[in-house]
Amino acid sequence: MKVLFVVDGLWVGGTERSIVEMLPHLEAAGISPTVACFRSRAGEGVEDQVPPERLRLLAAGGFFGRVRALRRLLRELRPEIVHSALFDANLATRLAAVGLPVVVLNSLVNTPYEPVRLADPRLSRRRMRLVQLADAVTGRLLADHFHAVSHAAAAAAVRAQRVPRGRITVVERGRDPGRLGEPSPARRRAAREGLGFGEATPLLVNVGRHEYQKGQAHLLRAMARLAGREPAPVALIAGRTGASTRELEALHRELGLGERVRFLGHRTDVPEVLAAADLFVFPSLFEGFPGAVIEAMALGLPVLAADVPPVREAVEPGGNALLVPPADDAALAAAIARLLDHPAEAAAFGARSRAIFAERLTLSTSAPRMIALYRRLAGG
Repeated sequence: MKVLFVVDGLWVGGTERSIVEMLPHLEAAGISPTVACFRSRAGEGVEDQVPPERLRLLAAGGFFGRVRALRRLLRELRPEIVHSALFDANLATRLAAVGLPVVVLNSLVNTPYEPVRLADPRLSRRRMRLVQLADAVTGRLLADHFHAVSHAAAAAAVRAQRVPRGRITVVERGRDPGRLGEPSPARRRAAREGLGFGEATPLLVNVGRHEYQKGQAHLLRAMARLAGREPAPVALIAGRTGASTRELEALHRELGLGERVRFLGHRTDVPEVLAAADLFVFPSLFEGFPGAVIEAMALGLPVLAADVPPVREAVEPGGNALLVPPADDAALAAAIARLLDHPAEAAAFGARSRAIFAERLTLSTSAPRMIALYRRLAGG
């Protein structure tokens, strides 16, 4: 069986990393995968981790140039399944595959049409509704099946895009424990030394690009509420610059946070940053399935997060995570203080995080389910 993956680019994101890490599992199952992307950032993401014979760069100009290039590739490779993810790639794939004997599978990896997005001051409501309409119409007419990374993402697609629930299969995306490694006291000390911290500093970590969706402004405001604590906690935010970068930097100055909140920028060593942490803080306002949370759980961290449905699916509230109302700075600060003040509870949360990851969130769990989906769709 041949499967062609289509993504916009292979920079570091949960969707892109999941595809790349699953390739060896597909080959071991007798499936021949190829990855096609429209933009290249060699050396910046996971593109270099794809074997050259498995990678196709479709650097055609403009959207319809990409559609034509992808259609040519589909005719050349003749895959049984073309599997795309994220809006641009999904739309291009649907149009490129019209009339060709290939199963079109689209991944639902986010919940982009939730009402909370309308509070984003940079969002054009009109543009969002036009995108939603195009997504809904082309999806219903041109996609054969949908893969959702969570039940919440599936439910959101039914609500916002009118996708029939019977055309959606939910398979959570796991992570490779070999890449993430295991937590240990020695690794923690080395990671902290690499970041310039000793054992006495309480370290909070957040991972995510600077975007409204990730809610990092609420982490900054929560840290301001924790001023005066001793020893003073430090929050590290690891992630690329984005639409909210200037806003976050201005808020950082306004709140006088200084060295208590540090922007690490894009990191290629996120597992080591996580290994240094005491708590993982994730105030995201909407998600598809929180890959950053999964990786933090793999490193045995207690989780503090906004209570949005996809996060609730990944964690055990009260077991390994404290969930607070979204955009509630005071509740987030109180949850941070609680776990910093009760290290035994935090340690129990961290141990449970590690166990949940091993039980159901590794690639060895998710890859066979995706392979079974491919075989079912190809056979049908």
